[in-house]
Amino acid sequence: MKPITYEQFKALFRSRRRAWHLELRDVYRVESEDIPFEKWLNGEHDSFEWLQDWLDHMRAVTGDGVSVERLRIVTEPHTDYVRWEMSFSHRNIEAGEQIRYLPRSEVVDMRFPPEDCWLFDDDTLVLSLFKPDGRSAGFAVEDDQSLIAQYQSVRDSTWSQGISHASYAVQ
Repeated sequence: MKPITYEQFKALFRSRRRAWHLELRDVYRVESEDIPFEKWLNGEHDSFEWLQDWLDHMRAVTGDGVSVERLRIVTEPHTDYVRWEMSFSHRNIEAGEQIRYLPRSEVVDMRFPPEDCWLFDDDTLVLSLFKPDGRSAGFAVEDDQSLIAQYQSVRDSTWSQGISHASYAVQ
């Protein structure tokens, strides 16, 4: 496993046709989301400035033809964090991402890998790393071919089962 910077991670989108993201957690503790999440919990307005860099990046890469897919494996009933994500996911979709949800209860027999990931095309696996307290620990490229194959298998069997944001968010 080779750690990479956030800028190196973002650069990977530029040379690919497809980027598939797997989110396995019901709660994330990303530092840049602490204040926006707290505002949402308190019913306060959010300008979403903290998200703008990502949205601009998504507009650029999807505008260049890269397919960006995000699959969220979620527990029902949803945590506050998942409900918060769902409340602004339309912004990611407007920027070009495809977002789908798959209830955890529907994939109880699926053997998921241990970490969230980004799978670029079929050959580059980037793990999203987390500290024991749930805080983000950055990204790392993983070259283990058996792990890449496991993530490919999960992608190929779950993406088509996922429910689009437009359909799922109104349930």
